[in-house]
Amino acid sequence: MGEKAGEVILIVVGTVAMLALIGLGLAFPLKWCWNYVMPYLFGLGKITWGQAWCLHFIAGMLIKSSLTTKSK
Repeated sequence: MGEKAGEVILIVVGTVAMLALIGLGLAFPLKWCWNYVMPYLFGLGKITWGQAWCLHFIAGMLIKSSLTTKSK
């Protein structure tokens, strides 16, 4: 039973780490686009990589695509 629990923990930790790396990777295009457009259009300041990661996280929570099936 201990070996099985260790495998499950390893899978969970690996999945969380992989999702975090994907999120971090997606923060860079957000940062680049923000810093290119927003200061010129709206006079907003430039953002850092960490701020872009937080914006990506917030946007992911607010805007979710969901698969729905309609049953009749």
